[in-house]
Amino acid sequence: MLLTCLFLLLLSNSLSFRRDTTIFYSRIGINILLFCILLTYNNLYITYLDLGVGLFGGLFFTSPLILIFSLLIYIITLSILSLTGFYPRKIWFKQSLNQIVFTKLKLFISNIINKKGEQYTISEYTLILLFVIVGGVLLISSNDYISLFLSIELQSYGLYLLSTVYRNSEASTSSGLTYFLLGGLSSCFILLGIGLIYANTGTTNFDSFFMLINISNILNAEEQSSLIYTINYVPYCLLLISVGLLFKISAAPFHFWAPDVYDGIPTIVTTFVAIIAKISILILILHLVHYTNNIYLSSQYTWTSSLLVSSLLSLIIGTILGLTQFRIKRLYAYSTISHVGFLLLALSINSIESIQSFIFYLIQYSVTNLNAFILLLSIGYSLYFYINKEFNNNLTEKNNSPIQLISQLKGYCYINRMLAISLAITLFSFAGIPPFIGFFAKQMVLSSALQEGFIFLTIIAVFTSVISAVYYLFVIKTMFFDLNSYKLNTKFLNIKVPAFNIKKNKISDKQYLNTKIVLSNNLTITISVLTLIIVLFMFMPNQFLFMSNILGLVLLFPNF
Repeated sequence: MLLTCLFLLLLSNSLSFRRDTTIFYSRIGINILLFCILLTYNNLYITYLDLGVGLFGGLFFTSPLILIFSLLIYIITLSILSLTGFYPRKIWFKQSLNQIVFTKLKLFISNIINKKGEQYTISEYTLILLFVIVGGVLLISSNDYISLFLSIELQSYGLYLLSTVYRNSEASTSSGLTYFLLGGLSSCFILLGIGLIYANTGTTNFDSFFMLINISNILNAEEQSSLIYTINYVPYCLLLISVGLLFKISAAPFHFWAPDVYDGIPTIVTTFVAIIAKISILILILHLVHYTNNIYLSSQYTWTSSLLVSSLLSLIIGTILGLTQFRIKRLYAYSTISHVGFLLLALSINSIESIQSFIFYLIQYSVTNLNAFILLLSIGYSLYFYINKEFNNNLTEKNNSPIQLISQLKGYCYINRMLAISLAITLFSFAGIPPFIGFFAKQMVLSSALQEGFIFLTIIAVFTSVISAVYYLFVIKTMFFDLNSYKLNTKFLNIKVPAFNIKKNKISDKQYLNTKIVLSNNLTITISVLTLIIVLFMFMPNQFLFMSNILGLVLLFPNF
């Protein structure tokens, strides 16, 4: 479905010179993803019976775990495409549905409702998103180092293009170039590790590779004199590959590109870059760790100990450096680094409980992060009617990233209380404050770490989680307790917009206040659903927890 629609979109894009087709393409992309969700859901039954299916001669592999996270990628991308598939604002009519449906409406164009940012003039946007999705889905189902590298490059090239697709933005171009150069460097590490593994073992297929490792360990354990296969260099090769993958997910100490890139590229693009790449790469790391956890660098340490070091650094750096930030997307970037530390901690432990907590943490983090970025965009759309001399003249890239500074949120609860409450709930979940979903995710990771004896890392994780609550609470304090300096733009009070005339049963022009112009349904419904998931998880935890437990058991015990 994805490949067919990519081909058709390429043809339609080459035959069209109109620049206002982005909304139409985004809606086509939404329909494509709905079909993909249906197909993937139907395939869950097949893989459950067969415990997994090999594809294309063993280059790819599909299983319930892979299909569940493919569904997650499709759903998140569908939500992100809805941001460009519909206009951000609408006129609110208080009349009945019957009066509106059977009334002849006339076309009304207003810069208030249909304000076109640059995201509505880039027809290639949906096409690049679908390329990234193809790369991400192929990456999590890779069963060979060659398919792994090709998939990760397909995904990465799409992300590089997406970061620089806003041609008129100097900040976006600069950040995209930084992302491209450092992403290329990380790909070199991955390719070097793959080349050394092939030179040492003579195979690139995961199944053959894992079999050679297990056979070599058995022969070493029995101290046989004639050792056919040696794995002396394999742990160092896996270490090189893990360095490249940690670069891609902005884990410390390879995190330094993330804050600059997140802050420079437009917020809509940041939403995609911050979530999708991490899901696919972390699932890939999960498979590598699970099947190669018994390869030792020395007599005491396995190669996955490097993930523990990265987890420790991510927890500390993401927390400490986040305290000094005054730009909201840089704050989100350091928050992401801190959460990656929790995910790597769960990965490194590699027990039943830790894998289950990893799956649950990744799902809830993706949902919460998506809500945080959509709220940031919605707040920017709602402030279009207000002026603030302190920010309006000093901020660059206002159209692409309307909210850039934490101080722009001063007193926002007096402008839109519901959006302010939703953002506060999301930040509370990030901080791990009960009873929100983020608390249960952190509790599961820390519990699995304690059970396996990682007491020092658990103490560090608890302390960093408490400290990180400081900058989350600072944002909430800014929204609810500071006074805002926004003033209503008076030019909007005299704009003629359509209003319903009951007596004449038609739409007529009259002066309309800005309070009748509200956020569109695609924003409000998405925010409402995501916020309710965060808030109401404690009342209906069974679905997420059971799914995480079953997927963890299927990964560890295929015959389960």
